Amino acid sequence: MKDKTLFFSVFYLFFCYLIYSAPMESPSWGFKLDLPEGYEFSGGDGRNQFSFENQIGAAFDIRVYHGTHTNTKQYASLDELVQDITSQLKNSGDIDSFEYRGKEAYLIELDFLLPGVGYMTGWALCMELGEPNLDAPGSMPATGIKPMLLAMAYNPTEKGDLAILHFSALDSIAPEESDRLAPGPIMEYAWPRESRVKTSIFGLDIDALIFEEEAEAAQFLVDREFQVLRLYENSPHWKEAWIRFYRAIYRDSFDRLIDIAFQVERKINLSLLNTTDATSTVPSANVSLENRDFADQALKWVQSFEYERDFQGSDFVNVVTAAIEGRGDCDSRAMLWAIIMNQASIPAAMMVSRHYGHAMGLAELPGTGARFEVEGQRLLVAETTANVSIGLIGETVSEIEHWLGILF
Repeated sequence: MKDKTLFFSVFYLFFCYLIYSAPMESPSWGFKLDLPEGYEFSGGDGRNQFSFENQIGAAFDIRVYHGTHTNTKQYASLDELVQDITSQLKNSGDIDSFEYRGKEAYLIELDFLLPGVGYMTGWALCMELGEPNLDAPGSMPATGIKPMLLAMAYNPTEKGDLAILHFSALDSIAPEESDRLAPGPIMEYAWPRESRVKTSIFGLDIDALIFEEEAEAAQFLVDREFQVLRLYENSPHWKEAWIRFYRAIYRDSFDRLIDIAFQVERKINLSLLNTTDATSTVPSANVSLENRDFADQALKWVQSFEYERDFQGSDFVNVVTAAIEGRGDCDSRAMLWAIIMNQASIPAAMMVSRHYGHAMGLAELPGTGARFEVEGQRLLVAETTANVSIGLIGETVSEIEHWLGILF
């Protein structure tokens, strides 16, 4: 048997079974991970260390270091951890520090020799986590030092360039709950969000504040995740891969649209208010019906966009550009609409169909109309490309078995 003693002592690798689409969450540490499809879980203790591998040779390891749990080494600083791991691996790749949403972080290029196996290449993230859950099993008294997470995505050099999978996997990490609807750490490193600019929103005669290069960054994420998705075109797990594709875009886009969604909601609600009895000071007693009116007006707005498809690329116009320039295909519009609904506290999702080559919005709204059930929720359908009201769906795309619901 080939000698892996050094590597096992650091990363605890044992390969067992497949995991699919659902993201992993750590009850002890609060981080969330949404790996691409097909990675096999390799064991670990289920709390401080986890390892995965897929059939084409990509591996992914996570380890948490903190003195509040048994069997974990404690480091005085993140830099000390990075230097120690680099030394143990004899890694020759570059190291760069950055800040991810107020947390110290390092991006590490991996280039090292795994004894008895061969040369490895890839990338790693080392970053601070939020406060641990001290009520979780195995916890010990707090030490005053923040928990530290090490995540490594790598492959044998002979397997070729798998960087697209590595970056997608690392970028799926949300160190704490407040990061789960914000661009991931790889996107934040590559496209730092530093200063805001004012931009016009299509068709509504209003402005919103976004970060510079926000649309370009959002499109970069879309195109990267589309490259990952294409790996699963002929896979039996293509549905799970589709779900993850849209989930990754939603996570990256949600915070980018904060002010756009707010300004759209404000504009539409003011317009709706002006169409009611302006002399009345009594608020409506039926908030649900008001929600449907708002959702219907927001739907009419996205329906007014220019229809655009790109059969050579991802065929998904990022939602920032869609909102600013008023263009995009059905799935861009459906996600934009769903984000606006969710930011207005109206639970929303989307549905996609490879069979029909189409996508629509879904929302928890009252009243009559076609509904689609997703994980026990019967949500009202919203067609984003035809000029129809919420709840209407064309007969040519109405067979339920051809649709896939996506909750965010």
